[in-house]
Amino acid sequence: MTTQALQTNLENCKIAEQVITPWDVQGEDEKGIDYDKLIKKFGSQKLTTELLDRFTKITGHQPHHFLRRGIVFSHRDFDHILTLKEQGKPFYLYTGRGPSSGSLHMGHCVPFMFTKWLQDVFDVPLVIQMTDDEKFLWKDLTLEEANKLAYQNIKDIIAFGFDPEKTFIFCDLDYIPSCKEFYWNMNRIQKCVNFNQAQKIFGFDETSYIGKVSFPAIQATPSFSTSFPHLFGNRKIPCLIPCAIDQDPYFRMTRDVAPRLNLPKPCLLHSTFLPALQGAQTKMSSSEVNSAVEVCDTANQIKKKINKYAFSGGKTSVEEHREFGGDTSVDVSYKYLEFFEEDDAKLAKIKEDYESGAMLTGELKKILIEKLQGIVKAFQERRAAVTDATVEQFMSRSPKS
Repeated sequence: MTTQALQTNLENCKIAEQVITPWDVQGEDEKGIDYDKLIKKFGSQKLTTELLDRFTKITGHQPHHFLRRGIVFSHRDFDHILTLKEQGKPFYLYTGRGPSSGSLHMGHCVPFMFTKWLQDVFDVPLVIQMTDDEKFLWKDLTLEEANKLAYQNIKDIIAFGFDPEKTFIFCDLDYIPSCKEFYWNMNRIQKCVNFNQAQKIFGFDETSYIGKVSFPAIQATPSFSTSFPHLFGNRKIPCLIPCAIDQDPYFRMTRDVAPRLNLPKPCLLHSTFLPALQGAQTKMSSSEVNSAVEVCDTANQIKKKINKYAFSGGKTSVEEHREFGGDTSVDVSYKYLEFFEEDDAKLAKIKEDYESGAMLTGELKKILIEKLQGIVKAFQERRAAVTDATVEQFMSRSPKS
């Protein structure tokens, strides 16, 4: 994508009544985000059956249920990653987390669950960036608070089961001052993007802190393998970035800059958003405690949140629901099961029963509550086993296989 094309990105982030930016997500109506419009406007490619069939042929693995169900729905050059795999050539994974709270919520789990699966399937290195500097700039946090939250979140992230021999986790506030190669790449990127371009891409204005204006280069820098000399030396290795679609502006910018730096363009896989409990108009958020199920919630808290706040697609009376059925296109409990119920046949039966009226809203919520309670309980058990020594292992700059 050219620089001229990038300068239309502010338009791209506002589609009809939708607002999609790295900092704000608002859908048009109760059905949520129109992802087909995003593909068209952002200029990405839809994941096709043919591409998923090629994935299976090359890897020997069936696609993850996120891929089968269109939860991971869009890509940039994923076909190139498959070609690298087919040819036995190296690449790595890159994802990240902005630590704005002390615990992850279920929406945060989606990219990490998928990235863990990708690491298992492709057997490649992974770098995870903790943007504590970003949250210092955007949130009412001190540097010390943002850095502390990052380390708390790292323990959550490790609990997803990443391979410590292939995974490097770093905090910006710690790593950047001590790694010349990262800092130099960051400066090279900053010199390639002027303020007018940054303003068009990200919507900055005269009130924006200069730190915010310069931050996109920091998130772009892990896209380049030369930013991690202890992992890759000076080799120029491509990367694959699994992320939610709202992070795409950072990497459209990065892909425009990469050829000018004689570095490989990052490839991407985009996921949809896990909606807030109140409905699909916006995504789950840490700042709205009742919009989110958190991985630190008790079984009773999960039950209360789902029963009280999860938007229902059911009818106003039992009689009406039995006659006309529920609407799974807006029902939050069903949408969550699309993310977290891995069994396709079981999900299809739930959909059939709810839409026919055979299943009531309370019964659907009960299924979701039990599913989330099980996932969170297992997560908390793994999280309890993560020690400070475990964190040090993942953040060590020793070479990764």
